[in-house]
Amino acid sequence: MTNVYDFHPKLADGSDFDLAQLRGKVMLIANTASKCGFTPQYNGLEHIHRQFGERGLAVLGFPCNQFGKQEPGSAEEIGAFCESKFGVSFPLFAKVEVNGDEADPLFRFLKQKAPGLLGSKAIKWNFTKFLVRRDGTVFRRYAPQTRPEEMISDIEQLLAEDAQAGQTKVPSP
Repeated sequence: MTNVYDFHPKLADGSDFDLAQLRGKVMLIANTASKCGFTPQYNGLEHIHRQFGERGLAVLGFPCNQFGKQEPGSAEEIGAFCESKFGVSFPLFAKVEVNGDEADPLFRFLKQKAPGLLGSKAIKWNFTKFLVRRDGTVFRRYAPQTRPEEMISDIEQLLAEDAQAGQTKVPSP
């Protein structure tokens, strides 16, 4: 696997989602939880989704119950909570594990490409975030305490770099 477009995570309804559908977009991927001290970050994720979606950003939420059992609900309960409490309109996927033998393949890839502090591969808590370039390569990992608003300059940088690269390409004869 060379980039995120090689993965097909499951949506909340259990159907496969081909990440190649997002080819050409910058992605912000986060493991989430509804009963966590960081849960208010859903507001920031939604704000970024609305602010930058038309410019090419896709925000993707992956509920995870591995940290303090803070995501105990069903996919339907999680979706209803996120929509009613935070107005979440970005895609929420099926509940995943992000560490251990049963870790989702996408998160294994993300952790390999963007290790944490001191090279650690493990995700430490809910709301660890990964920013992915338009070409599907991982740009950076962000700690759970990093609020989505603190990532705006990096998001703008990736959107601008990619836009500039697109403008400087020489047309084929």
